[in-house]
Formats: sequence, C-alpha cells, structure tokens
Amino acid sequence: MVAPFRLVAGDHAPVQQTSTTCGSASLTVARMLANPMFAQWIRDGIRKDARDGDVPDGGTEAQRFAAYEQVVASRTNAVVGAGRRLQLPWPRALGTPPWGALNELEYGAADPEADYDLAWFRQRGRVGLRHTYAALRARVRPGRPALLYVGNAWAPRHVVLVLPPTGEQELDVYEPSVGRVVDLPEHAFVERRLAIAGWDVPWAAVWADPHP
Repeated sequence: MVAPFRLVAGDHAPVQQTSTTCGSASLTVARMLANPMFAQWIRDGIRKDARDGDVPDGGTEAQRFAAYEQVVASRTNAVVGAGRRLQLPWPRALGTPPWGALNELEYGAADPEADYDLAWFRQRGRVGLRHTYAALRARVRPGRPALLYVGNAWAPRHVVLVLPPTGEQELDVYEPSVGRVVDLPEHAFVERRLAIAGWDVPWAAVWADPHP
C-alpha cells in the first residue's frame, strides 16, 4: 500500500519549472495529494502505471514534475480540457486560466465527489474580503484544496494552492515559485498585503462547493 503524500506548514515541495507554470505546478501538487501512486511516480519514478499523460519514465523528480506541468498546461489551456469538457482556449504564455483549472480539479486533482466553483473578489472591500477568507477556510478541506489567483491592482499574476491549516498557520499555501508551504494569514488577505512571490492582491479562487 502506498503511503499518502502530505504537506504541512514549512514543508519543502517541488518548485514550478517555468515562469508561467505556477498554476500547472499547483495542480500537479494537488493531484499528488489526491493520488498517492501518482505522487510516488513523481517523487521516486516508480509506479509507472500511475502516470497520466504522455510523459517520460526516467529522469529526476524535477524533470518528471516539469514534464507533467506541460501535460497539465496542455489540458487547462486547450479547447478540450480535463474530462473532455469544452472550454475557452487560453495562451500558455499567460498562465493557467481558472476555468481550465476548475476542470482539472474536478477530474483527478481533488476529491472526485467535489464540485468546484470560480469566485472573483478583486473589487471587494475589507469586509467583503474578510467574508471571503472565512469562506475559503470553510471550503478548503483534506482532498479539496483551492487555487488562489493573486496579483497587483491591475491583473492576476500568480497562482498558489490553498490547503487546510497545520501547525499555527491560519491557512496553508503551497507556493510554487519557492516550493514551500507557507502561511496565508487573514490580515494579509483582508489588507491586500499577501507578499506572495511579490504579489499582494487576492483576485479569485477556484474552490470546492461547501456542501458534501
């Protein structure tokens, strides 16, 4: 039996392999958390039957992770996404579109029973962001992570994976640009001072429906 792959506060994790694959990296880690055999293939190169997509067997962990990032991008940014769903195509140079990420989460990168929604909250004030943060905490559960889009005042520029809190953290976040699990405190979210990969403003989330 394969042990589950877990991440807790302070853990090191794979780093995104290109400047535009933060979303793909986050979705790959989400799939590792949801599928222990897939995680074992990424980490150790074994359980080749757990591969998903046309990726090579050999190489290092970073090479397997990089190859799978491209598999994810080929689905999230295409006309036909995960689950054979039709979706709006998106240039890979602009990163991962949230609608493509939603399909990826519903088809293999999260609890198969979870339904995901997209919420935009860039224009909300402090009170609205406080309610949004509370909703994020309520929706994120084991097997049901969320993707958070962050950026500046004008556009979303980076994607992270929000996980249930461990240790003393309010919410855990896999930050793909550094490959670490860091804190997502409420005050930083509400005040738009996230300081995640140099970006401060929360823009949107792809999160699970709060109902079972």
